[in-house]
Amino acid sequence: MRTDGTDDAGWGTIPELVQDAAARYAGREAVVEGRTRITFAELGERVERAAAACLADGVEPGDRVAIWAPNTLDWIVSALGAVTAGAVLVPLNTRFKGAEAADVLARCRARLLFVTGTFLGTSYVASLRRAQQNGAELPCLERVVVLGDTAPDTPGYGTWKEFLAAGDTVTADAVRERAAAVAPSAPSDIIFTSGTTGRPKGAVITHTQTLRGYAIWSDLAGLREGDRYLIVNPFFHTFGYKAGIIACLMRGATMVPQPVFNVDTALANIAAERISVLPGPPTLHQSLLDHPARDAHDLSALRLVVTGAAVVPLQLVERLRGELGVGTVLTAYGLSEASGIVSMCRRGDPAERIAATSGRAIPGTEVRVASPGPGEPGEVLVRGFNVMRGYYEDPAATAEAITEDGWLRTGDVGVLDADGYLRITDRIKDMFIVGGFNAYPAEIEQLIGLHPEVADVAVVGVPDGRLGEVGKAYVVRRSGAVLTADDLIAWSRREMANYKVPREIEFVGDLPRNASGKVLKHHLRA
Repeated sequence: MRTDGTDDAGWGTIPELVQDAAARYAGREAVVEGRTRITFAELGERVERAAAACLADGVEPGDRVAIWAPNTLDWIVSALGAVTAGAVLVPLNTRFKGAEAADVLARCRARLLFVTGTFLGTSYVASLRRAQQNGAELPCLERVVVLGDTAPDTPGYGTWKEFLAAGDTVTADAVRERAAAVAPSAPSDIIFTSGTTGRPKGAVITHTQTLRGYAIWSDLAGLREGDRYLIVNPFFHTFGYKAGIIACLMRGATMVPQPVFNVDTALANIAAERISVLPGPPTLHQSLLDHPARDAHDLSALRLVVTGAAVVPLQLVERLRGELGVGTVLTAYGLSEASGIVSMCRRGDPAERIAATSGRAIPGTEVRVASPGPGEPGEVLVRGFNVMRGYYEDPAATAEAITEDGWLRTGDVGVLDADGYLRITDRIKDMFIVGGFNAYPAEIEQLIGLHPEVADVAVVGVPDGRLGEVGKAYVVRRSGAVLTADDLIAWSRREMANYKVPREIEFVGDLPRNASGKVLKHHLRA
């Protein structure tokens, strides 16, 4: 199979990539997690065992298998095991509450779920079961595998160890036969994202799209065998799973997953593991640079940074190069509907261009801006191999997103310069980015609107020194209500992922609307 970004039909599949990496980089360190260190050969064996367990559990080609867990070795093994068994992977955001996770599980009709035990003080199993007790229906979910030592004594639930043991009756030949039957054009994953309606939509991406896209990413970034990659970007996000796990399998780079971004832990990992590659949002790199104990850690191995998702200050690029000696700093732009990768800067681009743009279209794709004239802002449109096959079981939304001649409407506003470099200037969809996480006002408004004392609400993104942007909610109370800002923020923290929770509440008598009833959010922002 190919592992470069050239235009070639022979891309193969993710199961073939795992087998290829196990053979090609057999003795090289593949994953480091605390005291656990495994080689690519050992990773290949673990993935094969996980795939056998999936077969034993009745997973059929095309079944949706979900995973709701932080960045760990178990995530890597269970996810790749499911895909090797021919399943379509559905990663769930670890910031989701039970009801949010249940909604995606129901929409994709997942039959198997891998879920973490307790993470960040929250029992994900208890959260999911509570959602079911409150009315969430999951008739297709047959098995919940807890990635831990204990599981509820309830039918359908079991531990990771028990799940793997059940696969011991499945032969290696059966696993390889199943893996070999996976077609390159088959869906490899469904990444759920929310649009302006707030209704989650699942972008369907194939094996070929994934492998071709991240071979290109690896080429442009300059990822190479022997690199040591600290994966802080969440695995549930394309940036973590594909620009992380998939890229490392392609190039023979060592994965060091970090479940939560903590600057002290990151500094310790970079020094102890001689980390050379650290992609992530600008806030991550800014916090490293500004940490008072930075000089106490040896960061000299760091050579490659890829960032994006927000405006990148020129000073950040210059400081990474000058203060930390990072040889390659690149910016990029992508969205789930385009396999997570649309444009990217090139090595050798000047710092000013890297900071001011998101690079130019990756090979095999086209980017144009639907604007009144050259150099003027307009909606960014993308066409090429990277554009999703569509939204999962949502032809109406797919037709709205992709034109008849194959252009994906991104909903982002940008400007193209004469050399084809793209600068994102605004977001048609009102989306704002909280510390690297996409937050969608319509979805947050729907959730806040469920509060019994809220009559109306509008959410906008406002600048924040630490996170880039955070949500501010303009709320109209119901008559007679005595709801306070603290009350509503506390309620929101119980009902939605933390990055969605507005950091500021302003109560108003009514919301400004135009003649058709649409909220005038530019008035609120002003």
